[in-house]
Amino acid sequence: MFSLTPAAAQQIQQSANASGAAELALRIAAKVDPDGSLQYGMGFDEPKDEDMRLDLGGIAVVIGGESQELLFDTVLDYVELNPGEFNFIFSEGSDSACATATDASSGCGSTGCGSGSCASKGRTH
Repeated sequence: MFSLTPAAAQQIQQSANASGAAELALRIAAKVDPDGSLQYGMGFDEPKDEDMRLDLGGIAVVIGGESQELLFDTVLDYVELNPGEFNFIFSEGSDSACATATDASSGCGSTGCGSGSCASKGRTH
């Protein structure tokens, strides 16, 4: 199951409130590139009937059908990549070190996400 860390949930809530999107759900998406790497995306959106709906730490999350399998057992975190530089990362939830990582140097194969658009070159399917 897809999950959020408390740090990610707090930052998402702050972003939703600051942008006037508090009534919208957070849509998480993933797709496989031709080279086999996963690309991630997220943004505030209206839920659709076919979406999987989750309530994670008070955050309404929706995932479209095509992304559900790709995001299974994925954790969204908000970490300090460099001193003073915070960003969202996606990591494999089955790796306990990744599920509890406090920084991006944990070797989890995840990368940062900026401005609601996320990418990862470390995780392939």
